[in-house]
Amino acid sequence: MPAFRRRKGNLPRFLPELDDVALGQVRQRLETSWSRGSLDTSVIALVANVIEAAGQDWDRKAHRLEVLAGAAGRAVPDIWRRNSPRDQGALLLHAWSDLLQAQRGASVDLTATRDTCHLAADLLPADPTPWTLALATLRLERRPHREMSAIWREIKARDPWNREAHLQALGYLSPDECGSTALMLDLLDGIRSVMPADAPTAGLEITTLVRNYHRSFAADGLTALGAGEHWRRPDLARALDQAAQDWPNPDFLTHAAAIADLNVLAYALIKATRSNEATAVLRATKGLGTPWPWNVEGDPLERFSHWYGRV
Repeated sequence: MPAFRRRKGNLPRFLPELDDVALGQVRQRLETSWSRGSLDTSVIALVANVIEAAGQDWDRKAHRLEVLAGAAGRAVPDIWRRNSPRDQGALLLHAWSDLLQAQRGASVDLTATRDTCHLAADLLPADPTPWTLALATLRLERRPHREMSAIWREIKARDPWNREAHLQALGYLSPDECGSTALMLDLLDGIRSVMPADAPTAGLEITTLVRNYHRSFAADGLTALGAGEHWRRPDLARALDQAAQDWPNPDFLTHAAAIADLNVLAYALIKATRSNEATAVLRATKGLGTPWPWNVEGDPLERFSHWYGRV
């Protein structure tokens, strides 16, 4: 028998909740309830509690809502909202479920979804989450910039470093949707100099660089050698330098999706052939991977496991 075995908890794996243990327990209860062929209505109380427990940590609240909406199917949001029509959590879960359904191609009345978001906003005015969801619906419908700008002001007034909102805005402003590379860079430039280094939006620039890399790779057919040169551009190298120095440190990134940002950084460092720094970042993930960006080049768990296996 070998003297040392890797602990099971450190084996490469994907968990929607990332390292949010309380959220993971509720997600598993939801999925177990569905696998038995019937809904255990007591699970709704657990869902309500874990959302409420996020308090005014708006970043974690959005993360929990997204994961729960993905696990809950359609029945849980419908039942909870029907039984508690003035519960803000019920309204937000229902709206997020609408959004996921629409993203999967289902026919959804997104105008009604925005009405739900506005009702949720009235119930808890300080919360940016309803406005973030409303922004996501505008993105899906390719609505005009003036509508996006109005909602963006509401978000920034409540939570200037909201990760989910900024990711939605970057998607909306991308050249693949309603904007251009210049508009994305304008957004980044507007926050880079004033954003705290450990804000929930810390991963925004690296995420944008990886997306632009994928776009360039697809358009220009970059070779592996050319891809390495791409990451050695001075502006990209500076962003990687700072992130590689700070992010792997324990307790530097504390937002709900920090593990997701570490995955993106590890991927970028690997593409930049900075293997030693990538190893340190992968170690900080503790074996928790995320489908994107590993899925761009094959089976995501296989790709993540391949690189994590070198740690």
